[in-house]
Amino acid sequence: MRQLLLRPGAGELNYEIRGIVKKARMIEELGYPITWENIGDPIQKNNTIPEWMKEIVSSLVQEDQTYGYADSKGMMATRRFLANLTNQKGGVQIGPEDILFFNGLGDGIAKLYQFLIPTARIIGPSPAYSTHSSAEAAHANTRPLTYNLDPDNNWYPDMEDLYNKVKYNDSIVGILIINPDNPTGMVYPREVLDRFVEIAREFNLLLIADEIYQNITYNGYEAISLAEILGNDLPGISLKGISKEFPWPGSRCGWMEFYNQHTSKEFTKLCTTLENAKMIEVCSTTLPQLAIPKIMSHPAYREYRKTANAAIGIRSRIMEEVLGQVRGIKFNKTKGAFYNTIIFEEGVLDENQFLPIPDARVQKHLDQWLQEKEMPHDKRFVYHLLAAERICVVPVSSFCSELRGFRVTLLEENEDVFRNTFERLARSIHTYLNSSKDVLVDS
Repeated sequence: MRQLLLRPGAGELNYEIRGIVKKARMIEELGYPITWENIGDPIQKNNTIPEWMKEIVSSLVQEDQTYGYADSKGMMATRRFLANLTNQKGGVQIGPEDILFFNGLGDGIAKLYQFLIPTARIIGPSPAYSTHSSAEAAHANTRPLTYNLDPDNNWYPDMEDLYNKVKYNDSIVGILIINPDNPTGMVYPREVLDRFVEIAREFNLLLIADEIYQNITYNGYEAISLAEILGNDLPGISLKGISKEFPWPGSRCGWMEFYNQHTSKEFTKLCTTLENAKMIEVCSTTLPQLAIPKIMSHPAYREYRKTANAAIGIRSRIMEEVLGQVRGIKFNKTKGAFYNTIIFEEGVLDENQFLPIPDARVQKHLDQWLQEKEMPHDKRFVYHLLAAERICVVPVSSFCSELRGFRVTLLEENEDVFRNTFERLARSIHTYLNSSKDVLVDS
């Protein structure tokens, strides 16, 4: 065409979490069932929505107001309810005007980066959640800026790495925290969160916390919110939603909470711009907004969430039992959300490793996939695992990381199926790592 159509950063928009589904469908079409471990969709993994929750949604469908527009910023009663939940934590105090709804948190994330000037950078964790890293890179027309999470230290952030990157790059205007973390399942202790605040205060930065998994913790861990540790002098944004917690991923309902809006003129302008952008769109979906206060204030809700968290905790212990002793990988216990990221030890992967595939049709597909140039070694493993064992996971290299490994979920409700999946995965790791070398063979 006579002009280029895409800005340079558009090439960074990559979502391997769903992209690998296309390859899994090829295997499925050959008659093989797929074990889906690529995406955090509880409904896909046999999560049963309680009847009382369905009754709330059903009753709302009978009300005429459900079919109308919501307020541009979101239903006022719902925003009041959510502001009160945050204020009960005893930290930053907000009102309904500090809350802005979007059609899913992904929509809000995209809007947030869209209105930053290209030279304003938000540094986020690596391994990175693709929605954040891709949006940040696209807005800046370059690769995303990241700080390292350390698999040798419980996946806690490398604070020295973060500090130096912030200190020597004055284009950084904000720090992204994902807590509990996707893709690692790490939950930040208070001393780590306090250090984020110290760095933000020293360099006058915005703190953004993706807290969509805030109420999904287990095995004795609890997540501390941004509102609890931010103080009254720093600008902050909390990103929340119901897709994982209720769970209701199909609702596409998420929101931002703006903290200390008037501490910075630039931050005030950003909040106003995001609000104006939502006004142009008119509003976000009404039904799930109406459901939020009814569901979250229901007498059964707290016990429902407690029971669901405990079940994820049990599955996390099963995963630890099965994978914790596998040679050639680094395994950390997961504490929150419902993911775990497994890292291969340095030097154990090479391009000659393989898994046996008896079906020539499947092998043909795999041979085509492996023609991709400069393929990271963890992606080669993921493709072999999909072809040989029909387990669909996501390579860590697709999470904007130099580490090599893969992400799995803890979502399968049937514990026998869950255990079987990870036993198959453990055997596959052992077979693959020993397929072209004998250094890891158990005696």
